[in-house]
Amino acid sequence: MELARRQKAAATTVIGLLVATLLLSVVSLLGKNFFRQQNNPPLDIAVRIAILVLGLGSIAWRRTKFSTMRLRDIGSLQGAHGLLSTLERTTLQIAFLGAAIAAIGFVATLLTGNDFYTYGAGAIAVAVLLYCYPTKSSWRFAIQRFVAKPDNNPAA
Repeated sequence: MELARRQKAAATTVIGLLVATLLLSVVSLLGKNFFRQQNNPPLDIAVRIAILVLGLGSIAWRRTKFSTMRLRDIGSLQGAHGLLSTLERTTLQIAFLGAAIAAIGFVATLLTGNDFYTYGAGAIAVAVLLYCYPTKSSWRFAIQRFVAKPDNNPAA
């Protein structure tokens, strides 16, 4: 019951951020004629570095937080509730990193008038959001794999 509730909440948030990312691209496309074109090389470098750091950081963050050893420890110490909490919290953190990537791209488009920022950052944000999308089967598998079962404890 709790698995379904938490997974649905996380999945709904990820889908909402995905829709918001796509809407930013649509706004950029529709507002292209209203943006004033101005070249800003320092901003260009800063935006590209920020997007790169956030994109690669989201992958590193997910791999760190979902490492086998860490999930096994959480499952042993906190049980299914703690593991579900960790899965949900980490998924939302990564989703918000994806949303931040999209927002940075859109703000850069507003500042420079170059809609490439929104489209490029939006594509990376979509990839991050799809990468962190929570499936119920993967969460169920994690619960089965990492939550300690009292019957299987030979030391007891």
